[in-house]
Amino acid sequence: MQATVFILTVIIVIFASQTVEITALLRRCYQCRSRGELGSCKDPFIFNSSDVDREPGLTAVPCASGWCGKVIEGGGTYALDDYDLAVQRMCVQRGPDDNMDRCADTMYNYKKVYMCFCQGDLCNSAMTSSWTWPVYLLPLVLLLNKLYL
Repeated sequence: MQATVFILTVIIVIFASQTVEITALLRRCYQCRSRGELGSCKDPFIFNSSDVDREPGLTAVPCASGWCGKVIEGGGTYALDDYDLAVQRMCVQRGPDDNMDRCADTMYNYKKVYMCFCQGDLCNSAMTSSWTWPVYLLPLVLLLNKLYL
């Protein structure tokens, strides 16, 4: 009986870890622009969806394509400071042809920029975390293992 409970717990954890993400019907993107140390759009981006109404210059706009973007302009390898570094977050009309999230150097509005594309609700906040479901659920599995075995 105890081994069965443990096995069922492990199976639930495995299925939970395979869940990619829950996607909403309406996808939104953060929209903002910051230059240098001014503004709230710069990296690290410390806001979430509940902060949108309180932070000036930051909005969450509906995005028909479902693709969000982040553009980093200026601040090249030879820059002495971040004054000329501009960060812009926005909804883009379409994503990459292969539908893969990515970041790369590219040309945007006739300027060389570093641009990131992502697909999902408010995904253009920051880089995704490397933590996954099994890491979060590991203490639960260990606790159930100790209780039932």
